[in-house]
Amino acid sequence: MKAYLVLSTVPTQKKARELARALVQNRLAACVNIIPGLHSIFRWQGKIDKANESLLVIKTVKPVFPSLLKFLKKLHPYQVPEIIGFPIENGNREYLCWVEKSVKRLKSR
Repeated sequence: MKAYLVLSTVPTQKKARELARALVQNRLAACVNIIPGLHSIFRWQGKIDKANESLLVIKTVKPVFPSLLKFLKKLHPYQVPEIIGFPIENGNREYLCWVEKSVKRLKSR
């Protein structure tokens, strides 16, 4: 199974903690880091906008990503949430094994 890193921004620390806890509690993530103090500038609905946000750095495995995506979209406060996944190519083998053991296993389809 391949470890996977997912990034998502949220508008408040409260929402960041809520989503992080829900992801770990539901075994969709092994760990979620919350990085506060982001200042984002983006185009939204034809205008340049800005927001103070927190970044969620979510560690999971690739087979769980579709379930994580669906779950996060359901709970996320943004109309179009940032949810971006990347494969983890290298890292501490023991840590990556822990990530795999910490998330639920999905049955092969």
